[in-house]
Amino acid sequence: MIEKKPDEVPDFVLVDRLCHWIEKTYGEGPMVAASVVAISILIGLTLHYIVLRGLATLLKRTKTEVDERVLASLRGPVIASVVLTGFFIAINLLGDSGWISDARQPVARTLLTIGLGVWTLLGMRISSILLQYAGQISDRFPLIDRRTAPLFANLATVLVLGLSVYLVLQIWKINATGWLASAGVVGVAVGFAAKDTLSNLFAGVFIVADAPYRLGDYIVLDDGVRGEVVHIGLRSTRIKTRNDVLITIPNAVIGTSKIVNQSGGGDAAMRVGIPVGVAYGSDVDQVKRVLLEIATDQENIHEDPAPRVRFRRLGASALEFDLQVWVLEPAVRGRVVDSILTDIISRFREEKIEIPFPQRTLHLMQDSSS
Repeated sequence: MIEKKPDEVPDFVLVDRLCHWIEKTYGEGPMVAASVVAISILIGLTLHYIVLRGLATLLKRTKTEVDERVLASLRGPVIASVVLTGFFIAINLLGDSGWISDARQPVARTLLTIGLGVWTLLGMRISSILLQYAGQISDRFPLIDRRTAPLFANLATVLVLGLSVYLVLQIWKINATGWLASAGVVGVAVGFAAKDTLSNLFAGVFIVADAPYRLGDYIVLDDGVRGEVVHIGLRSTRIKTRNDVLITIPNAVIGTSKIVNQSGGGDAAMRVGIPVGVAYGSDVDQVKRVLLEIATDQENIHEDPAPRVRFRRLGASALEFDLQVWVLEPAVRGRVVDSILTDIISRFREEKIEIPFPQRTLHLMQDSSS
């Protein structure tokens, strides 16, 4: 077998010893190399249909599905790695005649690159599976939940790809110094060209880390737009209004704005105030009693804190009250207000309580000279 030069692809220890054993026992040549490839394919199929399937049957008895998903992801890469190893050994057993010697090094590096690509995809897939599982058991991994999972998934992808690129450069003996310098210049140019995108990206990272709102929360923007948060990305946040309109807001805008989170505070309950005006001369105690009865009969409100009525002020043309109730969640606020206002109109008519409206008295003065 040919001795490796210092600049060639080094053998793995076990593969190198296996090559020496095969060469010493069976010799070298195309027939031996073809036999090694065939045996590697047979070993790969054996691992797939016997070993890995047997493990999958055992893992079905576990409580979680994460181990089954990881094992299912391993099947393809394991077979590919065994077959690629067979080809890697085979090229070292072909001998040293003519074009074989010249082609051995690039073929070996190509095989290593293909194997690295297979395991890179596997690494990204397994990291995604593990992050999803960690998000489901947030009590054990408090840093990972539905909000932060996209951030950690992107970081894992960048790390895996970065390591793979470095290993590819090492496999092909490429000096990375020049590439890094070029990447720095390109990075500065891209930073100026995509400053808005980068500002949204960094704002998204801070939003994920600071968590001013979560998926499903109801927020109110500076311009009064209110909706449910349906997506939190690294570039933008999407909210769905009560009119079923989807609004996409750049994270940089949210990072510099005042956001009211109506679902914040650890409890989904939300206080709703409904102003009510009655005519002067109305019985204040009667008005309070009727309003409390109306609120108590409503659905989707909390019994604790209980509804309450406050006599706010003596208005210009009405006695002004404020009926306060706590709805179970912001999503039902509109239905609760609609039901209460409807009942107020009906009950006030029954109780002979007048709801005033603005009135103006016009005095016409007659000129005495005429």
